[in-house]
Amino acid sequence: MNKTQLLQSLKQKGFSKKVLDSFSKVSREKFIPAKLKKHAYEDIALPIGRGQTISQPYTIAMMLSLLELKNGQKVLEIGSGCGYVFALISKITKAKVFGIEIVRELAEKSKENLKEYNNIEVYNRDGSKGLAEESPYDRIIISAAGKEIPKKLVSQLKNNGIIVAPVGPRDGQSLIAFKKIKDKLVIKKEIPGFVFVPFI
Repeated sequence: MNKTQLLQSLKQKGFSKKVLDSFSKVSREKFIPAKLKKHAYEDIALPIGRGQTISQPYTIAMMLSLLELKNGQKVLEIGSGCGYVFALISKITKAKVFGIEIVRELAEKSKENLKEYNNIEVYNRDGSKGLAEESPYDRIIISAAGKEIPKKLVSQLKNNGIIVAPVGPRDGQSLIAFKKIKDKLVIKKEIPGFVFVPFI
């Protein structure tokens, strides 16, 4: 599958023009190991080292849709990995995007991958604690699976903001969009049938 075919496949699945445009503007092959570049536009997850993966494009498109991203929003990604999702988000919001990656090697690699983006900052630290110094955020995306949303992340989200995360046991999760209403998370939408790497 090439980039055009992937975009066509995502379009047929009903994703918005906004999401499709972000995929068309970002080269996935820049974010994966050289030996896997021939698979860059297949709709599959790929290993990026240290037991981590770059998610399947369909899964990423679903997460971006659930986030309901708008121009100018401040976004935090937990488990930003190689930086690909980050780059897509920045193309939609055109605003400051912050990422936390606990694996130092991946955090450094993503900084290299994203050096041409001036609206992205990557931090190598524990994602469960969030990034209080830049909060509050309009949107938070968690790109690793856990059994619940860490409380510190909830406190760093604006009221009426949205968190999207895979929630559930290690063998399978639901992708859930939560909206923060009066300081509490309320489930907005839940889609079962996903498997993410575990939250470290």
